[in-house]
Amino acid sequence: MVKHADVGWDKWRVFMADERLVPLGHGDCNYKGYKEGLVGSVPLAAEHIYPINPSLSVEAAAEDYTQKLKQVFSEDVPVFDMVLLGMGPDGHTASLFPGHKLLQERTLLVAPISDSPKPPPNRVTLTLKVLNRARCAVFVCTGESKAANVKVVLEGNEQDNPLPAALVQPLDGELHWYLDSAAASQLSQQ
Repeated sequence: MVKHADVGWDKWRVFMADERLVPLGHGDCNYKGYKEGLVGSVPLAAEHIYPINPSLSVEAAAEDYTQKLKQVFSEDVPVFDMVLLGMGPDGHTASLFPGHKLLQERTLLVAPISDSPKPPPNRVTLTLKVLNRARCAVFVCTGESKAANVKVVLEGNEQDNPLPAALVQPLDGELHWYLDSAAASQLSQQ
């Protein structure tokens, strides 16, 4: 069993794969969950969790977050040890939605999205360029509402129009999916 002291929390830096452009204390804010769930529970300093700046426009917030990445990472494209992702019932991951133009983004590290099909419309997201450089990408999916698209992503042949979650394929890393029984209910082999 690993004890909290053995983890090396002083080396951890937590960035958001995506974030809604809402105040940091808002119930829909990803940062709020990480801050409340980690800080105080483990010896992770609050300043090692990097929020977006919700007081900026969505475009400026994306650029500001890009600068935060560049301050921490020495590579041109950050290489995360791990990215923790979920998948929505529509197959989206981070704030990368099916059929959205951001799926074709090849230049930006962090992209603004002002037309999210899921409220709120203004968000900031890491792009596939960054997600696919991770050493390890981990998906955690729960619930029956995701079962059909879990099957499509893990067993389907959707080469012409893959769901965003299927596009997360770390180039030199690992990919892991953790599912509850409801999310895995339509898979051929469980």
